Amino acid sequence: MAKFETVEIKTDVLIVGGGMAACGAAVEASYWAKKNGLKVTLVDKAAMDRSGAVAMGLSAINQYVDVCGGKNTVKDYVDYVRNDLMGVTREDLVANIARHVDSTVHLFEKWGLPIWKDAQGNYVHEGRWQLMINGESYKIIVAEAAKNALKAAGGEYYERVFITEPLVKDNKCVGAVGFSVRENKFYVFKAKATVVAMGGAVHVFKPRSSGEGLGRSWYPPFNSGASAYFTIKGGAEMTCQEVRFIPVRFKDAYGPVGAWFLLFKSRATNGLGENYMETRRGELEKWKPYGLVKPVPANLRNWLMMLDVMEGKGPIFMRTEEAIANLSKAVPDEKERKKKLKELESEAWEDFLDMTISQAILWAATNTAPEEKPSEIAACEPYFIGSHSGASGAWVSGPEDIAPEGYFWGYANMTTVQGMFAAGDASGASSHKFSSGSHAEGRIAAKSAVRYAVENPAEPTFDNNKIEELKNRILLPLDLYEQHKGASSDPDINVNYIKPKMYMFRLQKIMDEYAGGVSTQFTTSKSLLEKGLELIAFLKEDAEKLAAENLHELMRCWENIHRTWQAEAHIRTILYREETRWPGYYFRADYPSMKKDWNVFANCKWHPNTGEWEMIKREIKHVYPEPADHELLGG
Repeated sequence: MAKFETVEIKTDVLIVGGGMAACGAAVEASYWAKKNGLKVTLVDKAAMDRSGAVAMGLSAINQYVDVCGGKNTVKDYVDYVRNDLMGVTREDLVANIARHVDSTVHLFEKWGLPIWKDAQGNYVHEGRWQLMINGESYKIIVAEAAKNALKAAGGEYYERVFITEPLVKDNKCVGAVGFSVRENKFYVFKAKATVVAMGGAVHVFKPRSSGEGLGRSWYPPFNSGASAYFTIKGGAEMTCQEVRFIPVRFKDAYGPVGAWFLLFKSRATNGLGENYMETRRGELEKWKPYGLVKPVPANLRNWLMMLDVMEGKGPIFMRTEEAIANLSKAVPDEKERKKKLKELESEAWEDFLDMTISQAILWAATNTAPEEKPSEIAACEPYFIGSHSGASGAWVSGPEDIAPEGYFWGYANMTTVQGMFAAGDASGASSHKFSSGSHAEGRIAAKSAVRYAVENPAEPTFDNNKIEELKNRILLPLDLYEQHKGASSDPDINVNYIKPKMYMFRLQKIMDEYAGGVSTQFTTSKSLLEKGLELIAFLKEDAEKLAAENLHELMRCWENIHRTWQAEAHIRTILYREETRWPGYYFRADYPSMKKDWNVFANCKWHPNTGEWEMIKREIKHVYPEPADHELLGG
């Protein structure tokens, strides 16, 4: 067996993850822990400064409600999210984030984040809910505040430690285990409360980028489903596992489109110059009432574009040259117009340089000047992300003061496993929190976690023999490689094991072809899904033969196991929901329309004691009265 030192850390509140939600949790948990004499420990697979979805930077903060400014209300935001998710959302969770997110954004500015201001000193909005920022260092600024808070409270954080398994005893989470990706150390963290914030999942589906572009994705490729795996394996009930997100982005380098649509007022057209949002408007009638709301839900905007592509009307173009020309023409003075044109060109490039540098490189490599010609856009492969326009994650308790009956069970953001809390991409059915809302939700979850630790002060315990079994299982890929590496001349090809890269290709092929990936135009059916489940079962058997040559490959092995569990939860739930509710995210060819009797949450739960999956319908309950169809139009 591989020789690894076992390091045990006892703490009161454990935060797993290092992205925006985890940083928010660190700040809030540290504040309350210091008041109560508790210890907070944060563990991150990467390095907090550049960890999570904001790692490369961001050009906008996408959730700012502006309640105090009187521009919007919490209800306005709840209506927007409900409409965009075609009626399926936890309004209590969305409202709880919306009423706290503005204070989080003000903290960002206090910590040094440059937020654009106009001549009157007001925030510059990209859209109704979005603020423009100079965000290349966004994550560094937020991480610095988190580390300072931990230090001030006597807490600690561990970087380069990959959390692989929860420690759950009698439906209570008492910590987590994992390994260092830099040295031979196996970590055992024991905690009274655990906040899960390890991000969503990428590369479950085959990406559009392959070959020389392998690894390119819109969402960060190092997010591998650890949140979903941790909560599922802990026995937590999961929700919205069928709601994967398919963003439309600039083709090949996945550059953002939000600034172009919202700030530059650009339009997208097909290869014939037609605006599919106009020529396909009649299609929206089929998806009433949500097809008629404003703004049109993201998945339906995707769907109208996809219909053009499937009819051979591609490629799809972002008309950057039109947008820049229109904005500069609006300036009557010729000298000022030239100055405005230069500003727009600069902003166009900066939008990419702030968050997707590869898109700027692709523009340069293809001699693309955005003021001269349009650029292609395309639908990406599916992602699992509860913080953006997706909704997958754990089913968590709402806040006591506004949660409808049955939606609150003691502590806000606690999963159905005692002492296990979820935030950011780890919590489900609370879409459109983005970076700022994830940070705010991390704060909400952490405050609850500290309260739980105060009210449940018993020291966490776990069977040492079971910990040793987990250690052996987690390190097994290293042992398999050492045992069998001499059986072939090429270490990547061996009858006794499978390397993580080949395993990932198999997973992606299954999901792409059977669960509605890029190659099937995001279309699936009962027969395809059932075949996909059969192949996933074979793949899980082969996961026992994953081999790792070093620590890096050991990490890759476990990332793929995490992805596989996310994949299975997705297939089971999309199969369970016998309708198409989100065309543009997926299309069920055998159930091609939305059904009233499926206006529910489709939840799932894996039972650790039996290894069986349970599918569950949960009623959608409203914090605000459900509007009549004609009232939805204002959304």
